[in-house]
Amino acid sequence: MNELPNAPAGTALEVDILVVGAGPAGLFAAYYAGFRGLRVAVLDALSEPGGQVSAMYPEKAILDIAGFPSVKGRELIDRLLDQAAPYDPVYLLGEQAQTITHTADGRVVVGTGAGCRVTAGAVVVTGGIGTFTPRPLAKGLDFLDRGLSYFVPDLSAHKGRDIVIVGGGDSAFDWAVHLEPVASSVTLVHRRDKFRAHGATVAKVRDSSVRILVNSDITAVRGNGWISEVDVHHKPDRTTTTLPAQSVIAALGFTADLGPLTEWGLRIENRHIVVDTRMRTGVSRVYAAGDITDYPGKVRLIAVGFGEAATAVNNAATELDPGADIFPGHSTEQEN
Repeated sequence: MNELPNAPAGTALEVDILVVGAGPAGLFAAYYAGFRGLRVAVLDALSEPGGQVSAMYPEKAILDIAGFPSVKGRELIDRLLDQAAPYDPVYLLGEQAQTITHTADGRVVVGTGAGCRVTAGAVVVTGGIGTFTPRPLAKGLDFLDRGLSYFVPDLSAHKGRDIVIVGGGDSAFDWAVHLEPVASSVTLVHRRDKFRAHGATVAKVRDSSVRILVNSDITAVRGNGWISEVDVHHKPDRTTTTLPAQSVIAALGFTADLGPLTEWGLRIENRHIVVDTRMRTGVSRVYAAGDITDYPGKVRLIAVGFGEAATAVNNAATELDPGADIFPGHSTEQEN
């Protein structure tokens, strides 16, 4: 991933469109705003772009992106960044959108926790599920970033290690699949004997060298500065097994909330922002797109978010310039 033009803390910006959320929908919104000739900034609480894709499954193959039979999460984000790059979006990463006000002429002013102030003609909120926090592995907290992690942004960091993955959902099994070829060993520990992960992925893990321990919990994590071993308690027979482990990956799910967005006057139902067919939120010049939105018949797919992002930007563009066409023409009509 190329270095992005990230604005320093305390920056004051004036743009046409501020995109709040740098996941796939947000990055496509940045491209589309640029395509329409609009100045754009992208703000995200995470320190790198990509949202959940970058944080949770950068190495996972995504199979439902139009035109890509299979594309890894990291590659998808890189391509979206490349697509937006010719239009020079400004990135404010590691910044949480907090306050919102309006100027006398109707523009939107968003303040961040680090003191940035962005004045925009319109805002497009593409915040996914909001701010998400991993559920902790209580017995391993002393080893956070010293063997214990909650995400796997780089498979090579675990090469040659004995790895213990804790959890029974899609992330746990996906990481087991992708780490098994590079690890010395992989053991998956789950507190029940039923899994939430997709059946095909579970079958793939069962057919691999990954050891699966069910009805089991991690009861101790030990090491001298870095994790070296864990104790696994087996509930049915009340025995304990000690496993070598230089990496423990806790895939226990996460909690999510919309944070300060709940104070913006948006209509929020079941932790989602209700929008109309133009992606308007009901707050002046504030639109939304992607997984964070809700309306009758909503389908939460990245592909749907792309379409919603284009809809939001096009409608915002006509609000900024009532004489503009809502449809700017096809990209193929532009001269190369």
